[in-house]
Amino acid sequence: MARYLPSRKAGLGLVATLLSVGQLAQAQAPDAASLARELAALRAEVAELKQSVLERRSPQLPNLRFSGFVQADAVLRHAASEDQLDQGTGMPLNETRFLIRRARLRAEATYAFLGAAFELDGNTTSGPVARILGAEVSARLAAGPDRPPYIMATVGLFKIPFGREVLQYDPDRLPLERSSVVRALFPGEFDLGVQLSGGWRPLRYALAALNGEPAGEVGFPGRDPNASKDFVGRIGVDSRIVPALRLAAGVSGLYGSGLHPGAPATKDVLTWRDDNDDGVVQPSEIQALAGSAATPSQSFARSAIGLDASLSWEVPRLGTLELCGEVIWAVNLDRLLWPADPVAAGRDLREFGWYLGVSQELTRYARIGLRYDFYDPDADDSEQRGGGRVPLSRAADTLAVVAAAQYARVGRLSIEYDHNRNALGRTSGGAPTTLGRDTLTVRAQMVF
Repeated sequence: MARYLPSRKAGLGLVATLLSVGQLAQAQAPDAASLARELAALRAEVAELKQSVLERRSPQLPNLRFSGFVQADAVLRHAASEDQLDQGTGMPLNETRFLIRRARLRAEATYAFLGAAFELDGNTTSGPVARILGAEVSARLAAGPDRPPYIMATVGLFKIPFGREVLQYDPDRLPLERSSVVRALFPGEFDLGVQLSGGWRPLRYALAALNGEPAGEVGFPGRDPNASKDFVGRIGVDSRIVPALRLAAGVSGLYGSGLHPGAPATKDVLTWRDDNDDGVVQPSEIQALAGSAATPSQSFARSAIGLDASLSWEVPRLGTLELCGEVIWAVNLDRLLWPADPVAAGRDLREFGWYLGVSQELTRYARIGLRYDFYDPDADDSEQRGGGRVPLSRAADTLAVVAAAQYARVGRLSIEYDHNRNALGRTSGGAPTTLGRDTLTVRAQMVF
């Protein structure tokens, strides 16, 4: 009995100790509600950190838009076509053929007040060609959806802001090509430089400083051979007079400089011409040609002013009736058809051209049109005939008649007959006559 009592007291003491430790642990441990609150706070903090990391790694992407079109031609008849080669260039003179006139792909990106555009062109006009046609970066002060910005600054390769046809989107034009005067003065329509443009209500404006060497010219395409720049601008209006009647008109101007290329120095040379075809060198058949000193390149001034207008009327049950026209006066500006070089000519070359067109939709599935254009590359030209000089006209005019079937303004099949006349033709006796160069062309077009 005496040995049992100490053991019982020890057990009771152990139980009391365990109970006191449990109560102390329970008093120091947090309850379930505080744990839940702490867990929620940690989760919120992790979510904020995760979002911050994602925003740093993946900023908001700019809006990106792709567009383009393809124009495939079949030239069924060309009056000037020949199954021969040009002796100067070695290129074929045949123009009765199939070709890709234009295949364009354009990407446009906008981000807040910034924008950029990049455009590629492919064609087989002079063999398969792929090139950069447009590339520009811009900043703008937007005016709202479906409205031009109040002001936009652009740098890069963009359309020359002159007249109507230069700025026109190719698939929107019913005649297959631009008028002669526009193609001669503004070949390629794109040039490198800087531009300020925009609009306010019906007012539209654009002012640009450019290299002055468009991408399609024959001299220095895409390059600037002199330090002077061409300044080009247009101011106009674009407004709906009434809901069914829209007027767009403007005045454009250009002032700049071109370059007459110099010539390298040449040495004295001896030549032999076998006048009697006997194969024997005779003293009278030997001729000395004196050498010449090098001549430096020279810059020359060029300028242009143009007026353009178009009037569109929504005819009930038919569609849009459009009247359009443009007239241009220029000096030393032809850069394609008859490249102007007043230094070589010894005088300024005055160019003048205009066109007038009309088109009518016949419901949304068909459209017909007519355009007459005239271009004179040298209004003061003359030639020696008999004992004196007489005026010589290089003027050419074209009457284009076109009909098209279209679907949803996306696809179009056009057929066009061009009655071309050129006053530089000659009869068998050498007298001046009008040269016919009529063409018949079918074009399939798709816009995307």
